[in-house]
Amino acid sequence: MTTKKRLRSANITQGAARAPNRSMYYALGYKEEDFIKPMVGVANGHSTITPCNSGLQRLADAAVQAIEQHGGNAQMFGTPTISDGMAMGTEGMKYSLVSREVIADCVETCVQGQWMDGVLVIGGCDKNMPGGMMGMLRANVPSIYVYGGTILPGRLNGQDLNIVSVFEAVGENAAGRLSDAGLKQIELHAIPGPGSCGGMYTANTMSSAFEALGMSLPYSSTMANVYDEKVESAAESARVLLKAIELDLKPRDIVTRKSIENAVAVVMAIGGSTNAVLHILAIAHAAGVEWTIDDFERVRLRVPVICDLKPSGHYLAVDFHKAGGVPQVMKMLLNAGLIHGECMTITGKTMAELLAGVPDAPSADQTVIRPLDKPLYPQGHLAILKGNLSTEGCVAKITGLKNPVMTGPARVFDDEQSALAAILEGRIKPGDVMVLRYLGPKGGPGMPEMLAPTSALIGNGLGDSVGLITDGRFSGGTWGMVVGHVAPEAAVGGCIALVHEGDSITIDAHQHLLQLNVPDAEIARRRAAWKAPAPRYTRGVQAKFAHNCSTASTGAVLDNF
Repeated sequence: MTTKKRLRSANITQGAARAPNRSMYYALGYKEEDFIKPMVGVANGHSTITPCNSGLQRLADAAVQAIEQHGGNAQMFGTPTISDGMAMGTEGMKYSLVSREVIADCVETCVQGQWMDGVLVIGGCDKNMPGGMMGMLRANVPSIYVYGGTILPGRLNGQDLNIVSVFEAVGENAAGRLSDAGLKQIELHAIPGPGSCGGMYTANTMSSAFEALGMSLPYSSTMANVYDEKVESAAESARVLLKAIELDLKPRDIVTRKSIENAVAVVMAIGGSTNAVLHILAIAHAAGVEWTIDDFERVRLRVPVICDLKPSGHYLAVDFHKAGGVPQVMKMLLNAGLIHGECMTITGKTMAELLAGVPDAPSADQTVIRPLDKPLYPQGHLAILKGNLSTEGCVAKITGLKNPVMTGPARVFDDEQSALAAILEGRIKPGDVMVLRYLGPKGGPGMPEMLAPTSALIGNGLGDSVGLITDGRFSGGTWGMVVGHVAPEAAVGGCIALVHEGDSITIDAHQHLLQLNVPDAEIARRRAAWKAPAPRYTRGVQAKFAHNCSTASTGAVLDNF
């Protein structure tokens, strides 16, 4: 691809003053004629840290080859990752959300510093997606996202397994419902190879949201990493990006209030992760689009859950792909007037144009995607609750619950490890409301996920009968009577910091209420006596994150000044 229009990269390649620059390009194998071709970044999240990212190199290679074959100059650079599944339940998990910002900074820095004409971002584990998208939106050059793909299910005794199976098995083992040998067999068989965690957890939720945004190719968000179609999709993504560069089609032309509403509608319809709330708020901020936590509730009330997917449902992302994936869901939502078909996509076509060839209804021989008139739940599953315990709002995941309403005594923990120990030792009883605090964006810092304790509750058979509220986050694999992202957080004196052991707490998703049942005068007395804890970190990325991050209700971003 050559173009007669002035490329952005001309700022670094053209004119006598740029002779030193070109000299360095020659060292990379460039020829004189290459300087009229677009410089296309390939942000490669490949690593051998985690199976989520271990299969990305062949996708990056396919993208590079397609760029070079179709007239672009590929410029590969790396982005880091943290494995949520490996870091979970440890101090390392506090680096997970921080990595979102680091990834965004990496993409923005390389694209802007090197005057790239476009960028293709490839990622796998959870924070790769929002981090990459935020970087793309900040740089605002023609961009496309390539999801690394989901993992295939593990198998044991005729049953599908995934990473959450192992976390829940830990709880079953502690409760005496699973032998040590049984736990070991699940551990050995749950993760069969490369790809991101297999349910509708955070990675697959965000990849689906990106497809709904129009920033990834149709069907690409639910492909398995190990299949050749994923490699072919990466190459096609590169070709589409080159066309977008020619058209000067930029991320902020695509990521608008309407397309974000489309993405949120899809997240609700597929039963996606609570983390989507935090990440979409951050993405909207990077795009300069007005979108608040209350907008999620507005969309939730009109979009049903129609996909029977784990963690609270039965199927995995590979099953969803076979059933028609995101395009099938979007076509159904479009026909029902629940999404905006006029939104532009990275392909240069509107969403309605992309969906024109998709069937109006899914195949009758599958049960993954249900008709809109026979949903799993009549309204979305990510409810925004408010009350004196969370005046800014918090997120409750209410799928899989018989009754998302309870009042019970507070069991208070200032860290995750002591809470997990209490569950595994049998000290948490039906009717209790666990309060895990000082785990927010500033207090953690880094807002770690609580998959270990929530999975232990499920494994102990307490998923419906014990509530858990936290100013931290939940894994996309979490389900049960759980409420996260409580804001203001404990570290800044939010009401969650003032809860005492035994206090009565009400969680009521029907009334959108999270309430500490203590008189206002007593809360005021406790607030006057409260003292902020000393920062857990005073140097490095954790200290910088804690100092700069915004509240969870605005996405926990670092540049909301």
